[in-house]
Amino acid sequence: MRRGILAIAVCVAVLALISAPTACYLSRGAWEEAKILSRRQPISEIVADPRTPKDAREKLKVVLAARQYAKDSLKLRTKDSFTTYSRLDHDTLVLVVSAAYRDTLKPYTWWFPIVGKVPYKGYFDFNAAKRDAKNLAADGFDVYVRPSDAFSTLGFFNDPLLNTTLKGDSLGLANTVIHELTHNTFYASGQAPFNESFAMFVGARGAAGFFRSRGQEAAAAKVDAEWEDDKLLASFWSRVIKSLDSAYAAHPDSKEARIAARDTVYLRARGALVAEIAPALKTINPRYAERVPLDNASLLARRVYASDLDVFDRVYEKEGRDLKRSIGRIIGLAKANPKDPFKAMRAWVGG
Repeated sequence: MRRGILAIAVCVAVLALISAPTACYLSRGAWEEAKILSRRQPISEIVADPRTPKDAREKLKVVLAARQYAKDSLKLRTKDSFTTYSRLDHDTLVLVVSAAYRDTLKPYTWWFPIVGKVPYKGYFDFNAAKRDAKNLAADGFDVYVRPSDAFSTLGFFNDPLLNTTLKGDSLGLANTVIHELTHNTFYASGQAPFNESFAMFVGARGAAGFFRSRGQEAAAAKVDAEWEDDKLLASFWSRVIKSLDSAYAAHPDSKEARIAARDTVYLRARGALVAEIAPALKTINPRYAERVPLDNASLLARRVYASDLDVFDRVYEKEGRDLKRSIGRIIGLAKANPKDPFKAMRAWVGG
């Protein structure tokens, strides 16, 4: 869940067309986006400044190089994104709230102009995030709150790099830049799991290719190992989802029985995480298996970023491990079936 999430920015004209609570939320987002944009400084100037600490300078060079790689080698839509840097007043960009029904695998969703329905909501106002999360929990929903350090405005603005993102290592920076530029290049309305999983795939495979192009094989191998861990966990979460679907289906007439059955599934999932998955992870601390939250909200939030990751890799293999061609193929398939991009991909790879 270290990837960044989508930030929603809209013009004042749109605000007049929607309800007051949403208008207030979006106006706060627009205000925060304006502050971020007003603080932009060219990264090239910061790199050239002798007062810039060496570690920060080297990371900023990676950002510029990864952006150029995404533009030249992957043909992603970069515009002027990640050519500037903005410093926030705090270490967290937004708090992200997800919620889900407890007795069925159904997410609570929000609707916004342009992007449609999304199963999460990012808050610049942290108190508002905590308040809304508390209200959702009081209404009987599972709730999952997490920080995010990066976002994309889908190319509407030239997104700067933020200090919240710069605190990561060079591998994560390259991945994040390519991930967010994927959103700039293509975003399927109302298809958050596809959009985020697609960006996860391009970010990982793109970052590995970027480091290999620089002769940094060890860094590329580490990114590949992280991707394999992501796919392993994605497969595990899919198994848990199938178990929950079966448990819920076995008790169609009793909400209490469905919730009891789901608690049993999560208990078994914890055991499998610790005994089976943790020992196979190459880049993630095994204690993750003991600490990771297990409920419907957190599970569905993970599914947004890890849906059918193996199918993206199957497209990649079928396209001769050519990432640029794979990106074009996936976008074409998504456009051909906008209501179910995953179905189009599975059909193309053969099942």
